[in-house]
Amino acid sequence: MLQHFREKYGHRIPLYTAVFIVAAAAGIALFYGGYELGIRHPKVVTLDNVTNTDAKSDITANFGTFWEAWDVMKNEYLKGADLTNQKMVYGAITGLVNSAGDPHTIFLPPPDSVKFQQDVSGNFGGIGAEIGIKNSQLVIIAPLKNNPAEQAGLKAGDAIVAIDGKSTDGIDVNSAVEKIRGEIGTTVTLTIFRDGWDHTKDFKLVRANIQVPTLDTEMLHINGKTIAHISLYAFNENAPLGFYQAALTALFNKSDGIILDLRDNPGGYLEVATNLAGWFVNKGAVVVKERYRTGNEDTFYANGNEALKDVPMVILVNKGSASASEILAGALRAIRGVKLVGTNTYGKGTVQELRTLSDNSQIKLTIANWVLPDDTIISEDGLAPDVEADLSDADIANHNDSQLKAAEDTLLKELGK
Repeated sequence: MLQHFREKYGHRIPLYTAVFIVAAAAGIALFYGGYELGIRHPKVVTLDNVTNTDAKSDITANFGTFWEAWDVMKNEYLKGADLTNQKMVYGAITGLVNSAGDPHTIFLPPPDSVKFQQDVSGNFGGIGAEIGIKNSQLVIIAPLKNNPAEQAGLKAGDAIVAIDGKSTDGIDVNSAVEKIRGEIGTTVTLTIFRDGWDHTKDFKLVRANIQVPTLDTEMLHINGKTIAHISLYAFNENAPLGFYQAALTALFNKSDGIILDLRDNPGGYLEVATNLAGWFVNKGAVVVKERYRTGNEDTFYANGNEALKDVPMVILVNKGSASASEILAGALRAIRGVKLVGTNTYGKGTVQELRTLSDNSQIKLTIANWVLPDDTIISEDGLAPDVEADLSDADIANHNDSQLKAAEDTLLKELGK
């Protein structure tokens, strides 16, 4: 599994919805954030002597109840003798962080060297899907093109109700990733429920070395019009060059319009999103803002050559379009009135940072909202399409891309054909 981070801000987590993509590596690549004063001068507290007065002066909660519960667990719980003090502390911190009720704010204990170290021989793999928590349910956010999850027929929005027969009820993303990843060539069985199904189905997946695709381009010739269909699968470091080549293809072929396909694109680097926006809007246009709890904002602007700003376009989206995809799609709709075709996007409208604690445990913390140029905040419901078009199981089985057809029809109407 790979965790990606924004290149410009090492302490920022990039615009992927979930914590992890279940991919090839065994380790978790984490950039460490700035250390606080307490980290430089850590304080070790003797548990037997802790009282309510040790807490910060502005905390009015009764910590006596906490220590009562601690005592009950240590002395009366059936397996209390097996509970180490440190394990209980991490459990308490986990509960503290989870009290926010935010699936994107989580506590990460120091990584276990056996579970998380990078295997230099590359003998760990995954299924090629980004997973996350949506409405307290573990779900597939986006299957990655040409990887086991997509090849098996998994779709964005599928609920993972069990992993190898064990329920995922109450599981966190980190634990789910640990269960799904494994040695290349081994299998994992996911029990899936999908909207419209009467019962769950088991998918037996063979783990593989995951390759994250970037972009595909095809030229469509419909009703005398030339349309560039650009499928962008990730906002990764390869996307700017790949999109440059795709844009040249569209321009050299004198495309009458563009279909930008962001389906099953879980996001990536914010800088890539603003870079690509610069092809479609005026340089310097506001693409998105980060709005903090204080009301302060950081603004990100389009930075590009404007070469496609006058080319008619539509954008394809679905449940797997998240974060950077939602930012780019929402910005182009707000700035240019570009129509979105497909289904509601995932709904990842917040910014996360990592805070490293004194023992190298970390809190992934939500710190801001993403705000689009029209002052819209991307909600948990995602962006609603202007033209609704779903892709049924029958469509998939018959290789009938009804969503792409809806995008073509919408663009042809824009072109007057």
